Amino acid sequence: MSVNIKPLADRVVVEPAPAEEKTASGIIIPDTAKEKPQKGTVVATGPGKKDEPLTVKVGDKVLYGKYAGTEITIDGKEYLIMRESDIYAIIS
Repeated sequence: MSVNIKPLADRVVVEPAPAEEKTASGIIIPDTAKEKPQKGTVVATGPGKKDEPLTVKVGDKVLYGKYAGTEITIDGKEYLIMRESDIYAIIS
């Protein structure tokens, strides 16, 4: 997946995972009750800071804070742009 945006410094662009449609027991969750996803895939990264290279790369699946980042829309698709420090972990 290629995104037509190049983040600066330690910023990364993340495509959020889709919100859960139903619970583990099969109950369908209405749109108004869906929680914001806290995981996604890195689709673009900045070059990092001079003395702090980035540890995430394009394609990494990551966990981030519930209210992390700024929502942006590119070509009709929703993304989050955030600092690498807002990312808690890489999911393997």
